[in-house]
Amino acid sequence: MDSLQSLIPRSVEEVFGDYKGRRAGLINALTTDVDKFYQECDPEKDNLCLYGLPSEKWEVNLPVEEVPPELPEPALGINFARDGMPEKDWLSLVAVHSDVWLLSVAFYFGARFGFDKSDRKRLFQMINELPTVYEAVTGNREQPKDATRSNGNKNKSNGSASRISEPTKAAKLTPPPIEEEGESDGDEDEAEEDEQGTTCGACGDDYAANEFWICCDVCERWFHGKCVKITPAKAEHIKQYKCPSCNNKRARVGM
Repeated sequence: MDSLQSLIPRSVEEVFGDYKGRRAGLINALTTDVDKFYQECDPEKDNLCLYGLPSEKWEVNLPVEEVPPELPEPALGINFARDGMPEKDWLSLVAVHSDVWLLSVAFYFGARFGFDKSDRKRLFQMINELPTVYEAVTGNREQPKDATRSNGNKNKSNGSASRISEPTKAAKLTPPPIEEEGESDGDEDEAEEDEQGTTCGACGDDYAANEFWICCDVCERWFHGKCVKITPAKAEHIKQYKCPSCNNKRARVGM
């Protein structure tokens, strides 16, 4: 990661230059150097982050141990999601989080060195003139604003953005309700019995309606999202979810 002894940007122009360098490094990782980046994000390793450096280089590394860190930290654990979705969707997801990180670093410097309203506005305008990392990686000039809310014709005609916006097995994100209107008493009892028998394939706890669950498309077992490190937001980007056990089986078969 960056040496803390390196020159810290203090003016709007210097912060913007820092932003551009880090942005270029992230884009290289997700495009030109994508094969190397993919290999370094091994899910068997600990939580990893993707860092863009002011020198237009990048690195995949563990987060710093200092609390709080000198700079805001990138998204943690990107390697865990690598094999849980198609490669293009995973890269797009990393790109979105990289954009968030870049903005947080830039405005961290702005806050640290007391940028006033006009300086903050000027910095944002300079940043906004450049395509985002997401746009550079996917080729889309506009972010899919309604990606998680709509699956209309506009998204369907929008190339890779449509693949990200499609809901991921929506019916499989939470176990079915205990009862439905119009069910007979026998069907109602059977549905209740099925749900009460649903347990997490990782921790073994019973189903609870106030928790997020996801079902493996291979073995069809249910898991707490927290047990397999999948959030509702991540699940929206997964076309076919494979639990850790099924992923490991696939890896052994391929050896």
